[in-house]
Amino acid sequence: MHPARLWKKLPDGRVSCRLCAHFCRIPEGGRGLCGVRVNRDGALFTLVYDRVAAANLDPVEKKPLYHFLPGSLTFSFGTMGCNLSCSFCQNYSLSQPPRQGKAVAGERATPADLVAAAKRSGAASISYTYSEPTIFFELAQDTATLAREAGLRNILVSNGFQSRACLEALAGLVDAANIDLKAMDPAFYEEVCGARLSPVLKNLAHMRRLGWWLEVTTLLIPGRNDDAGQLRRLAGFLAGELGPDTPWHLSRFHPDFAMRDVPATSAESLERAWAIGREAGLHYVYVGNVPDEARSATYCPSCGARVIERQGMGLRAARTRGGKCVACGAAIAGRGLP
Repeated sequence: MHPARLWKKLPDGRVSCRLCAHFCRIPEGGRGLCGVRVNRDGALFTLVYDRVAAANLDPVEKKPLYHFLPGSLTFSFGTMGCNLSCSFCQNYSLSQPPRQGKAVAGERATPADLVAAAKRSGAASISYTYSEPTIFFELAQDTATLAREAGLRNILVSNGFQSRACLEALAGLVDAANIDLKAMDPAFYEEVCGARLSPVLKNLAHMRRLGWWLEVTTLLIPGRNDDAGQLRRLAGFLAGELGPDTPWHLSRFHPDFAMRDVPATSAESLERAWAIGREAGLHYVYVGNVPDEARSATYCPSCGARVIERQGMGLRAARTRGGKCVACGAAIAGRGLP
């Protein structure tokens, strides 16, 4: 165990965790909803500070981030645990066991170990990902601090359900984030994810104010969050509140975890959602988890030229120079574009 941060002691012996928007009040010997923060003798500890459950070298496009250091590699890691309980979770073997009271597994690694591994691998950044990085905040914060000193960028891949205090603690460390906006229906968040929509919307707006490069992903689940009205509201929020240069990734659902009876997303549904995003004024809308080179490409919002082509999870060709379209000279939104 390692001392946790962002909590306060309550007079009755419980502790108030201030890390995410659940604001758990944890009794002596109990764990928070994430399953990895425990009250011991009136103090809060984390069970995952030195328990890395997954680590890989990935293309940054896999996060997915299409407008941040495209074509680069990112050293990615995560621990077990999550503060949400999504029925459709596609990483449930990492995210859910601690919530069910099971042991927290993982290989021992320090922040210094992780930064050294990232440097050896030739990565340009470190991504805090796979499960939910909010719940391994202490490990992420310490690693991000060392990463910045080592000249590496920091990427957060998250469900966006942090507390404001958590975001402020990461404000000067995170360079880019991909955030899941799972639906625009409060009932969906409550019934399917065990969370609330409003903190995610507020956090997205605050991340934009913090200056992080921000991309958003929505997993389209047939019959659950893919109706046209809901998608128009979601795309309208992105264009109106975050700005039309915010990339929106539409991801194909496949049956998993507690939603094995729901069919995979159809190509037609993905194409319809893509069109809704473009109609809402978003300049960069992408389809993922399915082969679709046309809708995984970046188009110049000024002249319509195809400026960046992707194949699978990698960059295939770029027709930009200094982040500008070679055809018309218009700027393409992003950070570190060729």
